[in-house]
Parts: sequence; structure tokens; C-alpha cells
Amino acid sequence: MASSDPSKRPRPGPWPPGAAAPESGPAMPPSSWAKRTGFRPKFSGETNATDSGPISVQPQPKPKEPEPNLDLEAGRVRPTPTSNGELSPVPEKPGQQKDKDKVVRKRRDSDGGGGGGAGAGAGAGKGSRPNGQAASGGETAQGTGSGSRRATRNEEVVDMLPQTVVEDDGFISKQSHMKYELRDSPGLVPIGLYGFQHYLSMLGSLILIPLVIVPAMGGNYEDTANVVSTVLFISGLTTLLHTAFGSRLPLIQGPSFVYLAPALAIINSPEFLRLNGNNFKHIMKELQGAIIIGSAFQTILGYSGLMSLLLRFINPVVVAPTIAAVGLSFYSYGFPRVGTCLEIGAVQILLVVIFSLYLRKISVLGHRIFLIYAVPLGLAITWALAFLLTEAGVYSYKGCDANIPASNIISDHCRKHISRVKHCRVDTSHALNSSPWFRFPYPLQWGTPVFHWKMAFVMCVVSIITSVDSVGSYHASSLLVASRPPTPGVLSRGIGLEGLTSLLAGLWGTGTGSTTLTENVHTIAVTKMGSRRAVQLGAGVLIVLSLIGKVGGFIASIPEVMVAALLCFMWAMLTALGLSNLRYSEAGSSRNIIIVGLSLFFSLSVPAYFQQYGISPNTNLPVPSYLQPYAVASHGPIRTRYGGLNYFVNTLLSLPMVIAFLVAVILDNTVPGSRQERGVYVWSEAETARREPAVAKDYELPFRVGRVFRWVKWVGL
Repeated sequence: MASSDPSKRPRPGPWPPGAAAPESGPAMPPSSWAKRTGFRPKFSGETNATDSGPISVQPQPKPKEPEPNLDLEAGRVRPTPTSNGELSPVPEKPGQQKDKDKVVRKRRDSDGGGGGGAGAGAGAGKGSRPNGQAASGGETAQGTGSGSRRATRNEEVVDMLPQTVVEDDGFISKQSHMKYELRDSPGLVPIGLYGFQHYLSMLGSLILIPLVIVPAMGGNYEDTANVVSTVLFISGLTTLLHTAFGSRLPLIQGPSFVYLAPALAIINSPEFLRLNGNNFKHIMKELQGAIIIGSAFQTILGYSGLMSLLLRFINPVVVAPTIAAVGLSFYSYGFPRVGTCLEIGAVQILLVVIFSLYLRKISVLGHRIFLIYAVPLGLAITWALAFLLTEAGVYSYKGCDANIPASNIISDHCRKHISRVKHCRVDTSHALNSSPWFRFPYPLQWGTPVFHWKMAFVMCVVSIITSVDSVGSYHASSLLVASRPPTPGVLSRGIGLEGLTSLLAGLWGTGTGSTTLTENVHTIAVTKMGSRRAVQLGAGVLIVLSLIGKVGGFIASIPEVMVAALLCFMWAMLTALGLSNLRYSEAGSSRNIIIVGLSLFFSLSVPAYFQQYGISPNTNLPVPSYLQPYAVASHGPIRTRYGGLNYFVNTLLSLPMVIAFLVAVILDNTVPGSRQERGVYVWSEAETARREPAVAKDYELPFRVGRVFRWVKWVGL
């Protein structure tokens, strides 16, 4: 970064670059001349997209030669057709000091390398413009010219975020920063190791949701183990389908946190609060019916081409607060559950924070094990510590049994310590011992789904939010691993298949839909593994593990306080990943600051109004305090003659992500702002994608399936 002292700033040189040099010499084709000098043209009128304030436009004298024809929407130079109809290379100007084929000095980033960190997925580095567009010559010169600061001997050189450069033909390409990119297949052993690493780093996202919703439905540890096995099976199956027939990006599918809040709202519906006994199967069948209807709606949204039309309204300023609100919405659940055994839960959180932040630069055999495996390492160490404390008798109280209901405990001594016995001991769950060695998850295993329109309509709206989440994940991951972002048709195809895979999740009974996990972007950036084959192999292993009942039993036996501690980290990560989408826009623009601020504030304040309405200190709700925000349907402010309408509106407006999406999408599409300021997503054009073999190989369907449906323009290349 240049010095802030005005007296030390280098004076601007002549314009255009190289104008002061003699113009004598033999003439040569501009493309060859530009290739030898490494010059990249500065587009006329183009400015830097900064995060610090308004855009400054520097006056430019009249150039001595015509500027290249700029395609502002695509962020590149339009190739000019020649006499034979082919596209000629775009000429470039002299004056650039560094050849584009040389290795670029890796710049320091916020997480210390790997392109990792929250939102490291496709961040724009020096030399790249927001949203993956090409950098102008002025931007590149600022970082590479003679006036730039050189790295000192003691300065650490770390991995850079993905950068974009303009090739001779005017198209955008990225310098390689991944160990394995989308179509790489280095061999069975490397693929297996990296696939295992990829799934292990996302362990928390795959297994934690069943550990929350099954106990909330009244299920026991056996039900939890069975649902965990079902989730692993569906995650593996849907990932295989998505990488083959969906967006074809290396994105793991699974139970998204977007579904967690509406699932808890349905679980705590008034008609379920008075049920006695184990009502797990009854509530699960209601959830299945709602998920099936919502998934069918998402399938129609994708395969009908409506998603391609909605893309014009979905931009980074909309995606960022919507996904951030998903993580922020669980603040009332996270630490209150950690507080039930603070010495265990706090250690879990501290370990994950230390591994992911303070030890993130430590590499073992070229792998940043602490950054990649922060969640499983923290879980293993804390679990071992809790086991030692349990065996040492720290949580043993004479005459107190954790299996006795609290209402039946007579002793004041046991009544005082029963909470610590239940939440701190690691031997209170018998899930592992009671789980069978082999169990095959099958559809309709909980019974025939039950359909109610009020719950189904809630899930239909939630499916729109999951689609918005997937749009951001598709774009960010494609900038990391693919040659270009997908076309609107490929994106619609991916959303349609996510609807079908969520339909499978509803039939099998996972309790949530199956969609693209937001954490994929962070995992790909940290592990530098973008191979589609590795993700597919890992999905196959996941299916095999789901058939071993002891695996589900082992996961179901994780103590509740550790689950809550991991969720605190995962939800914070999800919030950061959502806000990281602002890197594609003018994050310092007052327009965007106000829109994002209003969206986030009202996403917490409006649901709080609905959740607190009609509740007095003497109100006795038959749900735990940490689940009371999701029981809003029984006491919300909307009270018309139609009970189903009351349920739908009260539940919907109590979901923070829905409020954030509504506020952001309305303001972003009505408040004036330039495309650069808004950071409008740039998707590949269908004709360009068909013309380039690399893009076609990235996204075309296997087994020539795409040729059969080539007439369906809105769901293909």
C-alpha cells in the first residue's frame, strides 16, 4: 500500500503510459507487442472500487489512440470481429512493468494465507475488481509499478486471494491458487485424502442440526442416532446428484441452518405443545409434509426458469444481510445452552477460537491442520477433558441419578446439582451402546407425511431464502475453482436440483431440507481443494458411513453443551460468511451501509416484537426458555378470524432471515445506485460459455444428457 504522506507520493507520470518514449521502431502486431511487455489496458472512465468511501474519478487527457471497446457489464474488452467472422485479439497498450506470466508477489491477507477465512472464497485482491471483474491498468500499476513498496526481508509472504487478469483475447482468467481445481483428478489416494479432509472440516455443519431438533421434538437418543445416520446418507446422495446434474461445482449438500429456525417454529406449534409422551414421529411427519411441498416449489422455481428472472433482484447487498441474519438469529439459543456447564462449554469455544485464529498459520506436512480441523480437534480435546472429569468423580453426587425426571427428585441436594449431572457428564447418553452395527435409512421410515398448508407455505418462503443463499455460494465458489462463473441457466439448473434433493430429504425424514452449505466457500478457500472428484468420492464414503449404525450412535452421544459451544462458533462463522459477500460491492458506500444496517437491525427487532408480544412475566409456556422465541405462533400479534393465516404470518415475520431479505431486496432494487456500487453479480453469457471448451467442460451435464435438453435454454449452458 502506498505511503499516506503526501510529500512522499510519487508524481503521476505521462499518460498514456509510454507516451514519453520515442515512437520509432518497427511496427508489430499489438497483441504480440503487448504480450512481450505485459501491458494491460486501462479502460476509459473506469475507477477503483474501494471499501473506504466514494469513488474518485481522475481526469484523463485525450488519449493519442482510440480506447478499446469496453463491455461494462462483463468487465472485459469486447473482441472485434475480423473479416472472416472470427474474434480478433484485443490490442493492449505499452507501459506495464510486470509480465502477466510472472509469479505475482503473494500479498498479506487477513487470515494469514490459504485464501481462507470467512469469506475468503473469491475475494478481490489487488489486481482484481469486485465480483471477479478484471482490474484496470491503474489498479495494477498501483500494486506493481516502480513506486510500490517492495517486501522487506522480514516481511512474511503469504498466500493471496484469487486474482483476475485480462488475457490477450480480452477474457478474464485467474491465476492458479488451488491445489486441485474443478476438473483435476490427480489419483485415487490424493483424491481420497483431500475428500476426507474436506468433509471432516465441515463436520459441524453436517451433524449439529439433528442434535438440536430431535430433542426439541421429544425424541430420545435412539431417534437422534437414526436421524443422524439418515442425514449422512442424504447428504452423500444429494452431493453426488448435485455435482453430476446440478451446478456441477464441488459443493457439499446437507441440512442448512436456514431450515433450522422454521423447523423449530413448526416443532413448537400450538397443536404440538400439549402432546404427551414421545411425539417425535408425529412432529417429524408434519415436518416432512412441509419440506416436501416447499421442495416442490423450489424445483419449479429452478427448472421453470423463474430463478433466472429473479437473479436480477439478488445482488451481494441482498445476499449479505440475509445470510448474516441466519447466524444472528440463534443468539438466544447458543450461549444460554453453553452456560448449563460453563467449564466445558467455554473450553470448547476457546479451543476452536485458538485453533482457527491463533494457530491458523502452523503447517504440518504442508497442511494447516489447526485451521482446517479446528472444529473436530476442539471437539475431541474437550470431549476427552469431560471424560476425565467424569471418571474422576467431579460430577458425581451421592444418590443423584441423571435418568430420574426432575419432577420426581425429592432431595434438595440432588435438585441443586441435577443440572450439572445431566449436562456435564459424558456417560448419560446410551446412544452408542444401543445403536445397531448396520442400519439402512429408507424413505418414509417415520410414517406417511402429513400435509398442512400453513406449514407448507412457510417452507415455500424458506426455499426462496435457501435459493438466495445458494446464489452467493455458487458465485463465490466458481471464482475459486472454475474457469468462469456459471451461466444463469446453470444456476437455475442447480436450484431446481436442490429442490429435488430437498424432496428426497423430506421423503427420508431428516427434519430439514438439503441444500448447498454456506460453509463450502470457506472450506474450499482454506483447504485449496476444488476437485469435483474428491467431493464425489467423499460423498460415497459418507453413504457407507451412514449404513454403520454405530457412527450415528457415536455422533448422537456428543454432550449437549459441546453441541451448543460448536454451534456458537458455526453461527458466528455463518454470519461472517454472509457479510463477506459485500466484498463484491462498494462496502464503503453510504447507500450500501444504510441498506445493510437497516436489514440487520430490523431482522432482529421485528422478530423480537413478534416473539415477545403477548408474553408477560407470569406467562407459562410449556417450552424451555431457549425455545420460546420459536413458539410465536401461539401468541403473535396477528389475530384474524383465520387461524391458518395467523399461523403463517406470525411464524414468517418471526424469522430474522425473512425480514432481512425483504428489507434488503426492496431497498437495493429501489434506491438508485450504479452497477459498480451495488456490486451486481456478473454471470457468464450462455453463448460465450458454449464457445469456450473450458467453460463447457466445467458445467455441461455428463453422459450427453445436456444434448437431450438443449432446447431448454433456461436450465443449461
